[in-house]
Amino acid sequence: MTRLSVNLNKVALLRNTRTLGIPSVTRAATIALETGAHGITVHPRPDARHIRTDDVHALSMLLRDYPDAEFNIEGNPFHAALDLVRTVRPHQFTLVPDEAAALTSDHGWDLERDGERLQPIIRDLKALGIRVSLFMDPVPEAITAAARIGADRVELYTEPYAASFDTAGGADMLARYVAAADAARRAGLGVNAGHDLNQQNLGPLVAAIPYLAEVSIGHALIAEALEDGLAATVAGYLRILRDSPRKSSRP
Repeated sequence: MTRLSVNLNKVALLRNTRTLGIPSVTRAATIALETGAHGITVHPRPDARHIRTDDVHALSMLLRDYPDAEFNIEGNPFHAALDLVRTVRPHQFTLVPDEAAALTSDHGWDLERDGERLQPIIRDLKALGIRVSLFMDPVPEAITAAARIGADRVELYTEPYAASFDTAGGADMLARYVAAADAARRAGLGVNAGHDLNQQNLGPLVAAIPYLAEVSIGHALIAEALEDGLAATVAGYLRILRDSPRKSSRP
């Protein structure tokens, strides 16, 4: 079964609009984990507009009570994220090439440009026992390069898939993701996915990529939770991951 990691950035964004400390990021994490989520994802940014350094430490402590769950930190290693990751030592660090002021992540790594300077960072993180995933566009050639510089996994940037879902070009776009995932698997990489996934488009993606290791979902999940409640929404995603029919796995 594909694992669900719940991204809590939007919970922190709402909290930060006031000084009352609500909603609580750790309480949201507890609800998600008690409902069955397999992990928690956060993406602290230099301006601390949502997740803050103290949130990362608090979540790391909380996850000690959930030994089967994983902590995934996302961030740009060239924007001061490395010191925090080295201190906390999450299970996984997803390296994302976003600019400091970016509204959200909107593209994968250009490894022809950045691969050489990422390689020693990846090596050092793995020496600390941290799994390394690279945020990548669905381009098979680029995926192969991720393996060459030492990554353990790739996270496929799925906004183009989500944008094309239920359109005339949707099937062709999904095929691009399947091809990229197959390239990753052949290169010995695990495959994650995330960005703009929701309860409508998630099932077809995991059905088409039966070996998908993890999806990280935040924006849609938190938005849906405003109507249905966080526990019910997490449970809904878990049902999709459990019940979606898988296509035959490629060798």
